[in-house]
Amino acid sequence: MSDGNSKSQGINTKLAHAGYAPRDFHGFVNPPVVHASTVLFPDAQTMRTRNLRYTYGTRGTPTSEALCIAIDSLEGSAGTIAVPSGLAAVTVPLLAFLSAGDHILLVDTIYFPTRRFADTMLKRLGVEVEYYEPEIGADIAKLVKPNTRVIFTESPGSNTYEIQDIPAITAVAREHGIITMLDNTWATPLFFKPLDHGVDISIHAATKYPGGHSDILLGTVSANEKCWEQLYNTYLTLGTCAGPDDVYQGLRGLRTMGLRLKHHEASALEIARWLEGRPGVVKVLHPGLESHPGHAIFKRNFSGSSGTFSFVLEGGEAQADAFLDALRIFGLGYSWGGYDSLAVNASLADRTVASRDYGGAIMRLHIGVEDVADLMSDIEGALAAALAA
Repeated sequence: MSDGNSKSQGINTKLAHAGYAPRDFHGFVNPPVVHASTVLFPDAQTMRTRNLRYTYGTRGTPTSEALCIAIDSLEGSAGTIAVPSGLAAVTVPLLAFLSAGDHILLVDTIYFPTRRFADTMLKRLGVEVEYYEPEIGADIAKLVKPNTRVIFTESPGSNTYEIQDIPAITAVAREHGIITMLDNTWATPLFFKPLDHGVDISIHAATKYPGGHSDILLGTVSANEKCWEQLYNTYLTLGTCAGPDDVYQGLRGLRTMGLRLKHHEASALEIARWLEGRPGVVKVLHPGLESHPGHAIFKRNFSGSSGTFSFVLEGGEAQADAFLDALRIFGLGYSWGGYDSLAVNASLADRTVASRDYGGAIMRLHIGVEDVADLMSDIEGALAAALAA
């Protein structure tokens, strides 16, 4: 699918116009929100052959098509599906490419609901599940088995932001005929394009930065030519189509995502650097910092960083609770990617091969669009409360 945009266009131009041409619908700038289940056919033969652009609501509408074409233009993908949540964007491709008796390798620093799906549903379906260290790189070849079908990656890692050498991993996967999937929610296709680095399937919780306003649930999955048909057929079989209102809001959010991400990036980096020297802060976990162990790979493969990172707070649960309870601008809530700043004490209890002691509580921050000085003041007061706890 293609929206006709030139590859030479800047990213904000592409974001503003991809997926929909106003002249196609009476000149209105935004696409119509089509609420649809039944589509009427003009005659019996058309109904029998389904020779119609749209045949049923679950198979796509002008609204979902506009979003998917826009995402394809960003990903360089053969096709994209829109699903009801970021977790659905994880589970649909896993179900598409795994069968009983297959082996999957997943990075140990994945999003916890991904692990829960692997450890429950995939194992119940007869899939052999194994986790690997995020820094493994080309050595992942040592874990490959004859029945390995999928390598599932996430870079940076969830909560602790380890950077994987994705090109090295995908080179091993191609050599063994293994499908690679990457949860790219943190970077978005603006800062990292998985398919350009050999990944077969790119996954996004569009709930986060594309939505941008903490008010929708949406996921997208984009595939290369090799994997597109199997992904799309599984999507149709499962009936996991996103609702038209959330799809519309996702596309509308996409228009300003580039501008918002630049603000998130600059603010988060400024706060992360400032935090490195604060009392009570053991370490800052942000791949954009020179102090981060994966910074060299990050600079090689990524063109920017988003607004979410963690730091290690000196102390334990009491200090973490005191820090969170003292915040006045940061909200205490899960998810991220919206305009509002959020904080959470992240648990790493689910990890196995990548388990380690960070020397304190992991505090994950999402830096929203508020003024940096106000956010720093809020964090300063919370750090003081934690030190006094």
